[in-house]
Amino acid sequence: MTSTLPELDLTSDPVALTAALVDVASVSGEERVLADALERALRTQAPHLEVLRSGDAVLARTNLGRSQRVLLAGHLDTVPIADNVPSRRADGVIHGCGTSDMKAGDAVFAHLAATLTAPRVDLTCVFYDCEEVEAVRNGLGRIEREHPDWLVADLAVLGEPTDGALEAGCQGTLRVEIRTSGRRAHSARSWLGDNAIHHAGDVLARLQAYTPRDVDIDGCVYREGLQAVRIAGGVAGNVVPDECVVTVNFRFAPDRSTDAALAHVREVFDGFELTVTDLSAAALPGLSAPAAADFVRASGAVPRAKYGWTDVSRFAALGIPAVNYGPGDPNLAHTREEHVAEAAVTRCADVLRRYLSADGPDERASLR
Repeated sequence: MTSTLPELDLTSDPVALTAALVDVASVSGEERVLADALERALRTQAPHLEVLRSGDAVLARTNLGRSQRVLLAGHLDTVPIADNVPSRRADGVIHGCGTSDMKAGDAVFAHLAATLTAPRVDLTCVFYDCEEVEAVRNGLGRIEREHPDWLVADLAVLGEPTDGALEAGCQGTLRVEIRTSGRRAHSARSWLGDNAIHHAGDVLARLQAYTPRDVDIDGCVYREGLQAVRIAGGVAGNVVPDECVVTVNFRFAPDRSTDAALAHVREVFDGFELTVTDLSAAALPGLSAPAAADFVRASGAVPRAKYGWTDVSRFAALGIPAVNYGPGDPNLAHTREEHVAEAAVTRCADVLRRYLSADGPDERASLR
């Protein structure tokens, strides 16, 4: 680390800190400068924290001997910049790449880590790399392999954008390729061939007739979905195709294991050849766990199901209840117009400070 690193004031208002984080570009695989700056800020401004560097991830934690530990996790990387760095503030809104997904959440977490010197729970913050790219590069996987003790907690809060709502657990996701075969022929003499694309009609018919489940877990309703997301077949405009591939995506509720999800899809498409191309487990909401129940009360939010897959799944696989809670609007993530409301950042910080504070969930503190 050198003196040319950007200066981050973790004790400043989280709104200002959000803008400062956005101003340090950190596209996936290029997080080092931001990680260096954040590591230096934590080491110099938060002497009450133990700090660990893992690749381009930065971890910090208290060791106060509390009966519970809460983990706040946020990824440092963004999708490629779209002419929206540096940040711009106007009319109570911060514009820029990563504002929503999820540097506003990172700013809240880093601010609380630095300023809460005596929280009522032990606190771990994990700022990790490469979330926006293929799962094998995700920094949480490396941390789990190399520093598993840093991921031990009674509750994990992932700062993914939820627009200030509390989204519990997540859906699992499964993608399969379904192949149909036939025999090539010249399309002028089509009766000599066997059209593989036509055979895919039964696959599409089964999808059209499919009725998804609604599953209520801890008061959160997860709606499943089975959809064709791609179809490919044919080699030329005058050839009867001998192969067709339909890609199907199954978003499944947390009451199904990955094995159960795959068995269900095989049952739906019985008689067809299936190849699995992607499979990630769902995460149970775990809201009955004491730490999670406390957070629900502190937030005042009505928990809802997370539609989509997030890294809460990794924590759930470790037996840790996990929720998504962040100030950004998920509908703005990855867009050129990405932005976050300053009031949403402040509100998120207030809720988490109240939950983590030494006086417990009833404490009122304002960061304004």
